[in-house]
Amino acid sequence: MPKISNKGKQMPESPIRKLVPYSDIAKKKGNKVYHLNIGQPDIKTPEVAMNSIKNLDIKVLEYSHSAGFESYRTKLSQYYKNHGLPIDIADIIITTGGSEALLFAMGSTMDQGDEIIIPEPFYANYNGFSTASGVKVVPVISTIDTGFALPPIADFEKLITPKTKAILICNPGNPTGYLYSKEEMMQLADLVKKHDLFLIADEVYREFTYDGDIHYSVMNIPGLEENAIMIDSVSKRYSMCGARIGCIVSKNKELMATAMKFAQARLSPPTFAQIASEAALETPQSYFDEVITEYRDRRDTLIAELQKIEGVKVAKPKGAFYCIAQLPIDNADKFAQWLLESFDLNKETVMVAPAAGFYSTPGVGLNEVRIAYVLKKDDLIKSVQILKEAIHVYNQK
Repeated sequence: MPKISNKGKQMPESPIRKLVPYSDIAKKKGNKVYHLNIGQPDIKTPEVAMNSIKNLDIKVLEYSHSAGFESYRTKLSQYYKNHGLPIDIADIIITTGGSEALLFAMGSTMDQGDEIIIPEPFYANYNGFSTASGVKVVPVISTIDTGFALPPIADFEKLITPKTKAILICNPGNPTGYLYSKEEMMQLADLVKKHDLFLIADEVYREFTYDGDIHYSVMNIPGLEENAIMIDSVSKRYSMCGARIGCIVSKNKELMATAMKFAQARLSPPTFAQIASEAALETPQSYFDEVITEYRDRRDTLIAELQKIEGVKVAKPKGAFYCIAQLPIDNADKFAQWLLESFDLNKETVMVAPAAGFYSTPGVGLNEVRIAYVLKKDDLIKSVQILKEAIHVYNQK
């Protein structure tokens, strides 16, 4: 019988999606499932984006340039400049989601067996992208007690070896919601310059900050032009997860020429989705003002409700739309499955993402879950009531 590759065997399952079969079972029983497990916003996609593809008169659905449509890159560059980011059209390659941008970044900067340092917990697919690229993740642990702030720079430095090629951060963070300060960004910048590393910043949640804190981009750091790589996406900004459009951004010419070879190998990003993403740049500021206000209210509602449950510890997120909660249970994987398989409160239950899948250090985060506050406030309140009752019943077993 033909053998599956070791790389394939090592590819991690998604901690976010692996519970879907149990969710299906719950729904077949007639139970309503509140999805707190996945960052799929319920916010409507901007009309301007949807209208752009409704009335298209295209006779041939052609390839675009491998870097994406020039018209889109031109407008995207202007969008960034309007937001204080000095990004030119030559600094941008459009990708099939932020995921492909990360794969291009790893493929362009790392060889088989090289190492990338990532503060954990981190977006689970960083593990998958690293495995697919033959790269070893070296984690540096941040903790719920500090709200998942940047670990001390000394903790990073002692992990650097001749095989270390980059540090990867998500800012604001998925799954923690932590927003790195300008000071923390400058510390990382000094470190990567000192050791000739790349600093890859996944900034797909840039707009989502709630307490007057300013997002400080990797592209704003003076003197870091050769080291900085920004990953971006339309998925969350415009609630367009299904468009699968993102980009890799860097001032490093050699890096971008290398990424272009990967872009050429996959031919081009999707045409319809680029048209919609280009149109989305016309979204009025009022849309974002409403969305940010809504998410801030959801965050405050969720945190307030979680803090009412005895034994729960939660780090208040400063950005994105996730939080990590530590629950008074033995094992979040078992608990999350049990919630779907065996528990309901008036024919309703909740789906959470066990946080162990967001760590690469074994045995860490076993009693933590990631909660996405992408549901309306009434649903969040109901979800936490279900969670409270479920924890009580689970611990009586």
